[in-house]
Amino acid sequence: RQALRSTAGPEVDFARAEREHQLYVGVLRGKLGLQVLELPADESLPDCVFVEDVAVVCEETALLTRPGAPSRRKEVEAMKRVLESLNLNIVEMVDENATLDGGDVLFTGREFFVGLSRRTNQRGAEILADTFKDYAVSTVPVHDSLHLKSFCSMAGPNLIAIGSSEAAQKALKTMQQMSDHRYDKLTVPDDAAANCIYLNIPSKGHVLLHRAPEEYPESAKVFEKLKDHMLIPIANTELEKIDGALTCCSVFINKASEL
Repeated sequence: RQALRSTAGPEVDFARAEREHQLYVGVLRGKLGLQVLELPADESLPDCVFVEDVAVVCEETALLTRPGAPSRRKEVEAMKRVLESLNLNIVEMVDENATLDGGDVLFTGREFFVGLSRRTNQRGAEILADTFKDYAVSTVPVHDSLHLKSFCSMAGPNLIAIGSSEAAQKALKTMQQMSDHRYDKLTVPDDAAANCIYLNIPSKGHVLLHRAPEEYPESAKVFEKLKDHMLIPIANTELEKIDGALTCCSVFINKASEL
């Protein structure tokens, strides 16, 4: 009830949200064999399930962000403890003029695109660029959505999934103009469905978690054309009511297991 939301709408069915989240975690841990570290729930931080926003991890470095919504800043503390336990190089965003939500950060494997939105500003993007100096960083204006990844994400090693709205297509055009690299694109009818999770897992190959057909039937048909991928539909009906997408609930870290 207290989670931030961009539009008023139906109340979240908590029991169903919990079931959907357990299935999400179950796919990562059980079906894909990933090691999953779950952060403790904090009832004083209603948005804390959206861990993606508080850290950007690339290779051995983790940037702890300064979320754009002041009510979310304390979420960084639990993330910091977990990332420290993994012996990553931790960079903290301490500049009070900077804001950055991980939902605005799209890493393509070659470069970063950072959405300039209500939650992320130019200074936040600059600190990200300073942190990950090996990669080009380009900014993309985001007007009609909460985050850049509200309408796009990576769906393969060189493949950007993008929504069909005018705003999404305009952002894609900006990204194409900014980049020296040519990406393939996968256009889906629904912006929300363009947020998917691509993983390259040694024993499984290309894996894609995407929104379930009962939620977005037309977009699901587009994903089904990806014949080289292991496709896993995931329902996210409840967290979507409070602006949550599939990428929001996890931070992926590519690290040899030493835990």
